[in-house]
Amino acid sequence: MTQRISVRTTSRTQFLDITHEVAEVVKSCGVSEGICTVYVPHTTAGITINENADPDVVRDIVDTLERLVPRNAVYHHIEGNADAHVKASIMGSSVTVLVENSRLVLGTWQGIYFCEFDGPRHRQVYIRVS
Repeated sequence: MTQRISVRTTSRTQFLDITHEVAEVVKSCGVSEGICTVYVPHTTAGITINENADPDVVRDIVDTLERLVPRNAVYHHIEGNADAHVKASIMGSSVTVLVENSRLVLGTWQGIYFCEFDGPRHRQVYIRVS
């Protein structure tokens, strides 16, 4: 079963915790044991799992990515968003989470984040439970 959720970002770089939305899809699909894949079909956005208790963790990730891949560096891609493509590649376009008892198997402090690097935009996230 595959479902799609919409995500709207409000700034150029933004991490949105979509754990609740993904968990709702898993709960509604009727699969008690399996795998949940969360996929982002955009070349300037990504997905990751990390701590969702302390917002400074997300801030540290964003700051580190900016230092590693600065927006105003010299790039061959001329559309002005080359850094967003590189950051999205670093983060990746999908994550896989186990499902047990119709629930995501995540650690106590883990959350699923949609990672925007070329916003603000309206994006799609695909969730497949099997």
